[in-house]
Amino acid sequence: MILDVMNLKKWLTNVFLLTLAMLTATSGGFVGVNVGTDVSDLPSASNMVNILKAHQITHVRLYDANAQLLKALSNTSIEVIVGVTNEDVLRIGESPSAAAAWINKNVLAYVPSTNITVIAVGSEVLSTIPNVAPVLVPAMNSLHKALVAANLNFRVKVSTPHSMDIIPKPFPPSTATFNSSWNSTMVQLLQFLKNTNSSFMLNAYPYYGYTKGDGIFPIEYALFKPLPSVKQIVDPNTLFHYNSMFDAMVDAAYYSIDALHFSDIPVVVTETGWPSLGGSNEPDATVGNAETYNNNLIRRVQNDSGPPSQPNIPISAYIYELFNEDKRNGPISEKNWGIFYPNGSAIYPLRLSASGQINGTSASVFCVAKDGADSDKLQAGLNYACGQGGANCAAIQQGQPCYLPNNVKSHASFAFNDYYQKTHSTGGTCDFDGTATVTTKDPSYGSCIYTGSSNSRGRGMSLAPTALGPSSSSKATSNMQVCSLQYLISVVGAFLALVVL
Repeated sequence: MILDVMNLKKWLTNVFLLTLAMLTATSGGFVGVNVGTDVSDLPSASNMVNILKAHQITHVRLYDANAQLLKALSNTSIEVIVGVTNEDVLRIGESPSAAAAWINKNVLAYVPSTNITVIAVGSEVLSTIPNVAPVLVPAMNSLHKALVAANLNFRVKVSTPHSMDIIPKPFPPSTATFNSSWNSTMVQLLQFLKNTNSSFMLNAYPYYGYTKGDGIFPIEYALFKPLPSVKQIVDPNTLFHYNSMFDAMVDAAYYSIDALHFSDIPVVVTETGWPSLGGSNEPDATVGNAETYNNNLIRRVQNDSGPPSQPNIPISAYIYELFNEDKRNGPISEKNWGIFYPNGSAIYPLRLSASGQINGTSASVFCVAKDGADSDKLQAGLNYACGQGGANCAAIQQGQPCYLPNNVKSHASFAFNDYYQKTHSTGGTCDFDGTATVTTKDPSYGSCIYTGSSNSRGRGMSLAPTALGPSSSSKATSNMQVCSLQYLISVVGAFLALVVL
């Protein structure tokens, strides 16, 4: 009897994870964000996650397996790509036990509370560390086998991001092929992706395609802008019209895959974006172009269609990146790909959907005093906010709505938040010598209404927009998701019932 129950538990666990994978697979295209950490004033992990939640970002990619971030992402449902660093690829590729240890430390330690769904093995390995290429696929195989041993292979996939550099001539897309010197590795890689139902990861940057193209293509083509009939970009072999360089790059990957006789491997764009600032020799790196590119990218992904050669396979993409990484080496543009300042305010407006947008004055994030903060530091921060900081502290005076409870933490929270709401769009932070933190929970209570609260604007409750989240216009897909969810609930119920046995 005990053995039967244990086997049933194991079976239900597998079904549970498989059903979750089905729910993910039935979604349409989504826009995620890359999270780099080469930032001087990097927010705490909890503050970064609060920024993600405040703007309803549902998919993120980490370049490593940062323990603080993985812990902070728990119980958020945000789908996470964790990264094996390039430095670790060689070690894991040469040692299955090292792969198992990596899975134990960086995946098993966090799932299921942290929603890890993909492992990205290295970053542009073939282009940046070609000497490691012989062990790239063995590393992926070893990681996958470790996932199988942990019954996580249905839920967590393994892939590796590639630069467009592995496709020497991406236009016209119909004749694109991978660099032939990598054919042996690519065949092994594609066979692995096919066998494990994983995606081909592509880093696609129309910014570089345009700036390095010597004027071959118009900038409108790189920015998803409409082209006049005389400038239409057409593949001479297929007569497919390409409305954007982004679509042409994705199709170049599909044709390169096909040239090696593989099919049914979806392409996901793991990096794309546009810098908002550049040096004197980088005139196209502007806030206007960055805003145009990323807004048009979001609209492109949300229409749930694929490139001309694969119209029924939606494209998903991860914007590069969450913050400007000022500590990165290279030209000025290399430090300015972010969409947010570290305080959570947007560098430029991002129109996420018909019903909402990220902008520099978003009031869905509040700044409050930390629990357990030093009272002397709180008092100093309160004095600054209400004085030099210019916060309106009338509401915390005696007899006013926010006077009670009459303690420094409560008064500091109100003052910190008023200061933050007024200054964060111009770089003001929520720190106050480490005594403050951002939160998405409205701290208003009773008749004490915090600056930025929806109640302070005289509005009732509103539904949040589906910003940066997966969407689908297909009724059949929606019904499938509902049925799968009902099935999942049943499985969870049965599983929980067995846990107590």
